[in-house]
Amino acid sequence: MSTFKIQNGKFVYNDVPVRIISGSIHYCRVVPEYWRDRLEKLKNCGFNTVETYVAWNLHEPEEGKFNFEGIADIERFIKVAQELGLFVIVRPSPYICGEWEFGGLPAWLLKDKNMRLRCFYKPFLDCIDRYYDELMKRLVPLLCTNDGPIIGMQIENEYGSYGNDKKYLEYLRQGLIKRGVDVLLFTSDGPGDLMLQGGTITDVYKTVNFGSRVEESFNKLREYEKEGPLMCMEYWNGWFDHWGEKHHTRGGEEAAKVFEEMLKKDGSVNFYMFHGGTNFGFFNGANHSDIYQPTVTSYDYDCLLTEDGELTPKYHAVKDVIKKYHAFNEVSLSEKIKKVNYGEVILTEKVSIFDTLDSISKPIKSSYVKTMEECGQNYGFILYSTKVAGPRLDCKIDLSDMHDRAQVFVNKKYIGTVYRNDESKKIDVDFTEEINTLDILVENMGRINYGPKLKDFKGISENVRLDYQFHYDWDIYPIPLDKIENIRFDKNRKSSSKGIPMFYKGEFYAEEVGDTFALLDGFEKGVIFVNGFNIGRYWEIGPQKTLYVPAPIIKKGKNEVLIFELHKTDKEEMSFLDKPNLG
Repeated sequence: MSTFKIQNGKFVYNDVPVRIISGSIHYCRVVPEYWRDRLEKLKNCGFNTVETYVAWNLHEPEEGKFNFEGIADIERFIKVAQELGLFVIVRPSPYICGEWEFGGLPAWLLKDKNMRLRCFYKPFLDCIDRYYDELMKRLVPLLCTNDGPIIGMQIENEYGSYGNDKKYLEYLRQGLIKRGVDVLLFTSDGPGDLMLQGGTITDVYKTVNFGSRVEESFNKLREYEKEGPLMCMEYWNGWFDHWGEKHHTRGGEEAAKVFEEMLKKDGSVNFYMFHGGTNFGFFNGANHSDIYQPTVTSYDYDCLLTEDGELTPKYHAVKDVIKKYHAFNEVSLSEKIKKVNYGEVILTEKVSIFDTLDSISKPIKSSYVKTMEECGQNYGFILYSTKVAGPRLDCKIDLSDMHDRAQVFVNKKYIGTVYRNDESKKIDVDFTEEINTLDILVENMGRINYGPKLKDFKGISENVRLDYQFHYDWDIYPIPLDKIENIRFDKNRKSSSKGIPMFYKGEFYAEEVGDTFALLDGFEKGVIFVNGFNIGRYWEIGPQKTLYVPAPIIKKGKNEVLIFELHKTDKEEMSFLDKPNLG
């Protein structure tokens, strides 16, 4: 049994004072085959601790059904860290933010439109209890008090930026304790009075999150954390990107200088991030201040390791600072991972979404439109189809209750697109036939992960109006793209691609396996799969131009690429490069 506690204003591990120098690596953003590689590089930089969030929606994708395998095998990740002699900080808060879909909360919570999030609301707490019963029985054996590497656990995440329900925070605290968590518990909040007053509770260790102004931030923390060591639980040494914005960068020397200021203040620190990784599949989140801002697929974060695990100048600058304050033994790194250019891939098969719709989705008949959540769907796309009597010219379709991006088709012809940020959510349509088919394909581009708009229903939440009239009688097709093997390609069918969402398929041969980067030059917007693995979203507006494909997804020999393109492509081919382009 080992102990980690606060004593005389310091962290003490087995009666020896220790300063925590930690880095964030989210197991769910890195393929399991690379966990050791990334953790070795953290250890080799002089860090003694790794910190990770725990994403509830990864572990309970359907209500009452749990997943702790593959990329969700958090126990294995922690054990690899232990094998390397690292401490582990776990942040299993029901909510994690982290630019992760819905801040880690499962989408199925929103089946109940009355659900209250992040407060003392029994239906919400009941869901947390069921989840924690499964999660904690896996984490408790890995606590340092059970000779594991976990030295600390977070109660809630930046709660003071959201609410002030102390009864809720205390419930979470007691829920950890009664399940056997007897390591240091803590909160983390921004370094302001409102946040620290709302997000902290008595007798629980308090930390702050910031990227600059060290003295100011630590002084504010000291007003609330009277006795414990000063700790920045999230040192933002880089930043993330939204679609349509510039790629964020921060100089390595400047980031290292701010880090050294913390060390001079005798502070402990957790780099957020040390290694960012990738928002594979549909797990990117979104922010919303004045407008909706979905996060890109890459979570490179411009931190110490690149998205594909390469050492950066920032890595070396930080390592030099650590050497000035702490002696450490470097470790041998695993064999360098190859980067491979597989060249062009010709897409030999295609089919429109309308021609394969019945093979990938079954309609839900409803008088009124329903959200994804009401249809039992978490991610992906949803298609609303109905009949409209005509002729009816200059009709305005009102999609005011749509999240996030809708493409409108009349009689299988593309009419236009409505985006959540558009000032007007109306689109002009002519219904020229006696009976017309209206199809509306809506994309969930990532639920909001931070702030007051957290409750983010997807699809169409209330109604569709044609001019001033509510329109009823719909066939609703959930399209989560979780069964892409059912897509029905027909080489003899001449599918039109003019503005119609299309599935494309091609193959490439790999003589050797290595990391690679997908370039979809000429494509507009969509999703790419490699060997059935959802790599993530692409969008021509950038900043991200290539998508990272880790080597474990590639097979020696024949490999399959599948692309769902929402609009059109100038050429039915794509490429795999040996270098990334994040903008």
